[in-house]
Amino acid sequence: MNIYECRENNENYIKICNDAKNSVFFNTDIVISGICNAIEAGNGKMKIAFDGWYGIDWDFILRKVGKVCSGRGISIEKQHAGNLFIKKSELKKYKKAFITEDPAFGWENLDGTLKDILDHRKIENFKSRLEDNKFKADVLIAYGPGCAAGMLDECYDLIFYFDKLVQYVLLQMWDFKLEPFGYAEADKEYYWKEYYYCDYHLLLKHKLKLAEKLDYYVDALDSADLKMIPRKAYDEIIQTLVNYPVKCIEIYQGGPWGAYRFKQLENIKGLGCNAWHTLTSPDLSMEVDFGGERMLNLPFILLMQYAEKLVGGYVNEKYPLLFPFQVGLDDGWFPKPMPRERTAMPMHNHPGIDYCRRNFNEIYGRYETYYIVEAYENGGSFLGYKDDCDIEEWERKCRESDNSTLISDWQDYCRFWDTKTGDLFLIPPGTVHGHGGNQMVLEMDTCPAVAGNEYSFFLHDFARKSWNDEDKSMTGKPMRMHLDHGFNNERWRRESYVEKNLRARPKVIFSKDDYCIERFSTIPEMPFHIERIHYYNHAEYSTYGKFTQVITLTRGKKAMIRSLSNPDLKAEIVRYHNAVIPASFGDYELISLDGGFNTAVLIRLKKG
Repeated sequence: MNIYECRENNENYIKICNDAKNSVFFNTDIVISGICNAIEAGNGKMKIAFDGWYGIDWDFILRKVGKVCSGRGISIEKQHAGNLFIKKSELKKYKKAFITEDPAFGWENLDGTLKDILDHRKIENFKSRLEDNKFKADVLIAYGPGCAAGMLDECYDLIFYFDKLVQYVLLQMWDFKLEPFGYAEADKEYYWKEYYYCDYHLLLKHKLKLAEKLDYYVDALDSADLKMIPRKAYDEIIQTLVNYPVKCIEIYQGGPWGAYRFKQLENIKGLGCNAWHTLTSPDLSMEVDFGGERMLNLPFILLMQYAEKLVGGYVNEKYPLLFPFQVGLDDGWFPKPMPRERTAMPMHNHPGIDYCRRNFNEIYGRYETYYIVEAYENGGSFLGYKDDCDIEEWERKCRESDNSTLISDWQDYCRFWDTKTGDLFLIPPGTVHGHGGNQMVLEMDTCPAVAGNEYSFFLHDFARKSWNDEDKSMTGKPMRMHLDHGFNNERWRRESYVEKNLRARPKVIFSKDDYCIERFSTIPEMPFHIERIHYYNHAEYSTYGKFTQVITLTRGKKAMIRSLSNPDLKAEIVRYHNAVIPASFGDYELISLDGGFNTAVLIRLKKG
């Protein structure tokens, strides 16, 4: 599986002071030289930490540093962080509780820290060695994730943190090249659940802790193009970013219901079809233009260093480290008529907070909406069951099929709703549903996991082949179902309930001059409001200092989001792109930059 990104129109432009701007290093050779200059400037023996996220090419970096230092007459001794952890057998035992026997999901390691898996005797011995300068070389470089953990951060003269994006680690894992905690070589048995359910939490907490102590932050997404930020500049960049509306680098993925509207909207090289198109999520990254030589690529999750400003006091206190929203576009345009078994998502449902906590130790639940931004002939969505269908018979057929054979009369059970642009469907937990195709859907949902995991329980996927990204064809294995979770979670909502409660209607809550603000109807269990702003030239709204908002331009070509108290704090979004407006942003204005009628749709929590 490849990763496809859209960086165009997603740049974040911020202003920082000239000293900070001019202190950033670009280009791998210049970064390596800068590292060696910092080492050379030290007095006496130097103790250096090269800590970081998973997936860093340590051999390449150390080889480059070693070559430059050798040319300057500086000798180096290396210490791999893998030697500081408990035995591999003990690591496997520790992780077993989080991997679980569930084939599709795990148990979140919410309370875990690196202290759980560090060998404290080894840490004490290494700490004593650092404090007493017990190494023969001029410089000792400890490297690898966790090398500055367990109070070792106090022992180093310099700490460098090398960072990489969450998804890019998966590429190495799929190629069996990933070195996890406690390993000095690749673990060929490393499993994705180890990453998302266990190690991600340990890595994130460690990174945010080191962010307060590092001397240099290194953007190491590409070892051939390293970028390095001194501590002072790093602090100013992150502190400044969290004051602006922020855009993420969008990610596209193929899938069995993938369609082709994206080809008319974006030029994404290599992408064959588009099923999932993520606009905002805690596991995405940001492209940051701070006025320097080039842009930086930074994980969005770094903004959680200032969580109260980003998500507000309520979320920060009640759901620590959680960014509560995921927003994406579901493509649904086909150049010629296709059967529903090709255009529709699987019939599925999502779990709420109680189910997620009870079964996966997740911090939140998945509460979903479909907002229709484009509707085509024969377009619509499935939501709920028909009033007259036999739901016990439906469950029996799904279990008998287990997606190996088509349930030929599946549409006799699941209710299809015709759609038009501007429709909103509320999808509370336990409600069977699926985007039916021939429409473009803006999904605005809550995020159940600190790691950005999604919880969809598939009941039936029409026994179809899935997307094979290597061959660019629907020749992959059929998707695996989650029948026990799906039916244990099912609330059996029927079409009469959907019509009355889940087909949301807008109501104007404010109007002035040439703009108005609408709020869609809701039900008590949905934790957020969906609101819509219509305007010709200009509109005003507010986060009230406590509501994070994710706002998407659904009509119009380009708009500006600008603070009313500080006009320098602004961002531009284009059609079907969005921005995260921090809770602390306060009063702001929306300005049409194309001179036409605009509509912006946003999600925000009800409580703040």
